[in-house]
Amino acid sequence: MAIDLPPPAAVPAAEIVVIATRMPEDRSNLSASTTVLQGQDLRDRGARDLRSALALVAGVDIVPGGDGGPAAAVPEMWGLREFDAFLLVVDGVPWGGAFNPDTATMSLQDVERIEILRGAAPVMYGATSFIGVIHVVHKAPGSGAAHVAVSAGTQSSAGLDAAFDLPRWAGFDSRLAIDADQHGLSDDRADFQRAHVAWRNLREVAGGKLTLDLDAVAVEQSPVSPVPREGSGLSPLVPLDANYNPQGARVDPTRVTVNTGYTQPQSYGAWSVQASFAHTDTKTERGFVTELSQPEFTAQGFRTRTRQDDLYLDGHVEIRSIEHCEFVAGADYLYGDGSSHGGDYDYTIATDGSGAPRAGSIPLNSDVQIDVTRRFGGLYGYAAWQATDRLRFDAGLRWNLVGESRSTRAEEFGAGIDSGSDRRDTGRLSGSAGAVFTAWSEGVDDLKLFASYRNTFKPAAVDFGLDAEPQILKPEQGESFDLGAHGAWLERRLELELDAFQMDLTNLVVPSSSNGLPSLENAGQERFRGIDVEIRGQLAGNLTARAAWSLHDARFLDYVRDFDGVPTQLKGNRQEMTPRDLASLGLVWAPQGGFIARTDLRYTGARYLDKRNTALAPAFTSWSAGIGWRASRWEARLDGENLSDRRDPVAESELADASYYRLEGRRVWLTFVWRT
Repeated sequence: MAIDLPPPAAVPAAEIVVIATRMPEDRSNLSASTTVLQGQDLRDRGARDLRSALALVAGVDIVPGGDGGPAAAVPEMWGLREFDAFLLVVDGVPWGGAFNPDTATMSLQDVERIEILRGAAPVMYGATSFIGVIHVVHKAPGSGAAHVAVSAGTQSSAGLDAAFDLPRWAGFDSRLAIDADQHGLSDDRADFQRAHVAWRNLREVAGGKLTLDLDAVAVEQSPVSPVPREGSGLSPLVPLDANYNPQGARVDPTRVTVNTGYTQPQSYGAWSVQASFAHTDTKTERGFVTELSQPEFTAQGFRTRTRQDDLYLDGHVEIRSIEHCEFVAGADYLYGDGSSHGGDYDYTIATDGSGAPRAGSIPLNSDVQIDVTRRFGGLYGYAAWQATDRLRFDAGLRWNLVGESRSTRAEEFGAGIDSGSDRRDTGRLSGSAGAVFTAWSEGVDDLKLFASYRNTFKPAAVDFGLDAEPQILKPEQGESFDLGAHGAWLERRLELELDAFQMDLTNLVVPSSSNGLPSLENAGQERFRGIDVEIRGQLAGNLTARAAWSLHDARFLDYVRDFDGVPTQLKGNRQEMTPRDLASLGLVWAPQGGFIARTDLRYTGARYLDKRNTALAPAFTSWSAGIGWRASRWEARLDGENLSDRRDPVAESELADASYYRLEGRRVWLTFVWRT
């Protein structure tokens, strides 16, 4: 029986990405698994943060909050949940510079699209990407779109954002985006406020495009407390939303970024240069329970101030003038200089979190100074060859030059001073090779199969806490293989992304402790295997659906860890906090005018809380939904996140031993948008 499908309003165009090659490319031609989320799709779904934005992306699990504070996010890609294993890029610039992704200061307002690359990017981004790249692209000046939005939410939450083009100045098209948020949490001593302004400018100069951007953001966070584990589960002594931080605890980053770039089209293709400088200043005071004693818990507090300067330079040339071939060649340089100064102190607190001491009122036990400098330089080249109508090859190679230096000084009051320094210089090749075969093609539809190999490395994460060990850890190394498919049917109304992978890692960095303070260490060998499947369908002109499923098997291959003085071999154990199964389903009804609605359903499988695999957290399902009305100039909508109000453990603290952050509670937003 023939099935009549309603014709789409227009045949969807092929999605173009720049994340993998630094030049516009049809993503179905890439020997890698990618997803593109258009800004309008995010707005139709009421997405406000990385978790809601990437909720329907296969192979990715985003947890809001974590050690970076409630405005931050902890991502998992390919089964690895490590705070610096992925690369966050905003408008072409590594956001967090030479150190760790700075999710707390990133804004998703006025977004044009988000590109997600699963797996390493060893050629274009080198030693700063490991398991994936998330590239956030904001609207360009002169786009013409303007809006003002106001929001009110539960837990005394509110928001305001606006974006609009400004009058031209000195030949520049100009655009201003501003947003401010107040997010309350179910823990009445935890919340965050964020204020952000972005001024973007674009001018045609000598036939090319010159950009000049300024971005400034200030975040004030009152952090939540992770819940300690006892035996096989979270401690029953800890009430829901109990906060063991000192009164006035904070994790407050401010960041100012200046970007400029120039792109010049040429007969052979184009050349581009880009430069960025960022300064970040973070003031932190917080505490963690260290012993579940009675009648009061014992806790340890930390007071630090961290300053970070980052410089990023890139220049590359694109060559498209040779028939059936594409080339990219370039060089980049990433410099980071960071310092942290602070100390620790001890205190006690009631089991329900009451009677917390005031931040700054307790004298420090120590005085710790950490200074780190990192330099990432690279020469890279990429080539793609369309050998036949059906077969395409690509390969890339990068020479990495990495220099790191670290010096520490730690004074334990009454116990003396320790100091030291270390330096590590590394020169290493990284690269990738792949092939794409068009198995079937008809009109705009096709099925393309791909295979790829990637080899990469990454210097170990930098801990700007109070880890006064001067030693620089060994670089992490990775080797991965992919087999997958890109498919499009029914005039691209039905699309498929499939990826099967294996990734072997050496010297993975994991949290540990040193002299009672949180630290990091290398963890031998690990293997990550899995399958990611993503389907997108345009069921009717205004109804779209997305579904994703992931099977991740993340295990230790060779890692001996000391537990209470007993060396324990963890070979064969699953990585902690990595669900074996992830699944999601989303529906959106979004006509140009009239009633709008959406719903997302997310399944998170069972995961071990510990490396010994003795504490298994059960699977859970959360869902969100929204309804509204859209007119030509305005829109009103009501959105709810985590409507099932699940409070399961979803992220492990790297600052407190065996302690876990819960999923944020239910939140409802009422939003009104005015457009011109």
